[in-house]
Amino acid sequence: MAEKVRDYKKLAQEIVTIIGQENISSAGHCATRLRLVLTKTPADAKEKISELPGVITVVEKGGQFQVVIGPHVVDVFNEFKQLVDLDSLAKVEVEDKSIVNRVIATMSAVFAPFIYILAAAGILQGLLILSKLAFPAFATTGTYQVFDLISWAPFTFLPLFIAVTASKHFKTNVYIALACCAALVSPSLTELTQQVASGKTVELFSLPLSQTTYTSSVLPPLILVWLLSYLERFVEKRLPGVVKQLLTPLFCLVIMVPVTLLVLGPASAVFAAGIANGYNWLVEVAPPLAALIIGGFWQIFVIFGVHWGITPVVMANFDMYGRDSFQAFQTIAVTAQVAATLGVFLKANSKELKNISLSAFITGLFGITEPAIYGVTLRFKRPFIYGCIAGGLGAVVASFFKPFYFAYAGLPSILTSVNAINEKMPLSFIGLLIGLGVAIVTAVLLTLIFGFGEDEAKDEKLAADVADKPAVALTKNVKVTTPLEGEVLPLSEVPDAVFASGAMGEGIAIMPSDNKIYAPFDGQVIMETSSKHALGLQAKNGIELLIHVGLETVELNGAPFTYHVSEGQTFKKGELLMEFDRDAIKKAGLSLITPVIVTNSADYTQVVPENEHQQIVNETVIFQIN
Repeated sequence: MAEKVRDYKKLAQEIVTIIGQENISSAGHCATRLRLVLTKTPADAKEKISELPGVITVVEKGGQFQVVIGPHVVDVFNEFKQLVDLDSLAKVEVEDKSIVNRVIATMSAVFAPFIYILAAAGILQGLLILSKLAFPAFATTGTYQVFDLISWAPFTFLPLFIAVTASKHFKTNVYIALACCAALVSPSLTELTQQVASGKTVELFSLPLSQTTYTSSVLPPLILVWLLSYLERFVEKRLPGVVKQLLTPLFCLVIMVPVTLLVLGPASAVFAAGIANGYNWLVEVAPPLAALIIGGFWQIFVIFGVHWGITPVVMANFDMYGRDSFQAFQTIAVTAQVAATLGVFLKANSKELKNISLSAFITGLFGITEPAIYGVTLRFKRPFIYGCIAGGLGAVVASFFKPFYFAYAGLPSILTSVNAINEKMPLSFIGLLIGLGVAIVTAVLLTLIFGFGEDEAKDEKLAADVADKPAVALTKNVKVTTPLEGEVLPLSEVPDAVFASGAMGEGIAIMPSDNKIYAPFDGQVIMETSSKHALGLQAKNGIELLIHVGLETVELNGAPFTYHVSEGQTFKKGELLMEFDRDAIKKAGLSLITPVIVTNSADYTQVVPENEHQQIVNETVIFQIN
């Protein structure tokens, strides 16, 4: 084996010293994280530990203080056990019952799977705006009209997307949920609401229908599916088995759709409109203040996951006014953080850090800022602050021009800035461009002038610490096949910020359709966990692979998992490595999404995922590594 870069004993000692042994209630680990439950968290513990060599980041989640280390967490934990008497620690049951956290988690679970669909539709709308400006006659053609309806279709039928993801989150029948939400976007219902809007009274159970429309709506279908999950379970328990399959959807449809039309829809529409109007009032009364809040603090909202909660407000603005200023200021905030990453790229000395920051910068151009935040700016702290300052300043400058988005952008970024173009409000786009320019220049200059918090020596140490070098010579231009069957998902869709950001390395995720993990290459097991939910593999050609079955499955203490190999054992491609009980994981309420990470990604020029959003079977290629 190659000499280890990290001093695991020293790292464990520093973690214990910073936290204080008296503050540790319990300790454990999963495949990548040291998981601690603390009676008291020292004020600066998160910042200090995040800066330690060998630590990728620190996440406080679900009552746990999670130190993200990577596949060598076992080595650190073994040293940690020598310093802390785990048997004498008081066990503390931790369950996060915060309503706010539950709402945020729900929004994330519902919107994350299809956010890229909305982003693609938003970009298409931007392209249509540009084409109409360049070629006015194009807007009268059938080609334009077809692509226009394509761009609006995901928003028109947004309740159907929500029905699918929300039904999975709330664990209810997806087809019943689709049937209920399909009724909300039915053309016949649209005709009825138009009649109500024109002054005609339409009654349901002798109660008047409101003129609320549900195309492009967020809260009504979301609340509908949430309540449906309770109703479905209630009905199923009371129906005889012979008619259960028929009468359960019947009762759910005839109850939930009228309840939504009479109560949930109007109430949620008033709620979303009220928040949107409150924000719009602030924009009208004090535009620079509204701009400063969004431009300066938006990325902080992203870190805490609160950003998903703003979607209903933005959609309400587009529904009521056909435009929205929130996404305009949001675009400036996103671009400022990406520009700070560019500043790190220009300032950094090590090749590895330049590669990391450049990759995060390119990804950020598409509105995906997690790699930039977790991999670069938040890691060094200063660039993150520079990005917030630059975003706030740029948004304030832009606010004097009253910028708006006239087409929804799923992932606001510099590429979607064309959505601010409007012939009747030409200053909107001009103001946005000026704000973006101010944000970019400010973020880059602050980083170049004041640095990003590390000198050259520390910079090189960090780069060397990204991953231990493999014991064998690296082979480039190779393909890796699937270790398990299922649907391939982009890593960015994993509802875990550390995996999704790429901080652990490049990779993909798989929603398994089988319960077996097979060797994707000839190699050796370099890591196993006591909870048996993950494996670390090293190929003969140098590739290091982490297979992490499910999310938060460390909590199951190994019950659903069976290893067929042990650490240090060699294996041949196609050999059965482990099995897991899918039903047991589902019953525990945990996600089956399985990240497959190339943990030594920094040793390669690029790791290119293949067959995303495709069902894969044995021998399907999932990576092209160069």
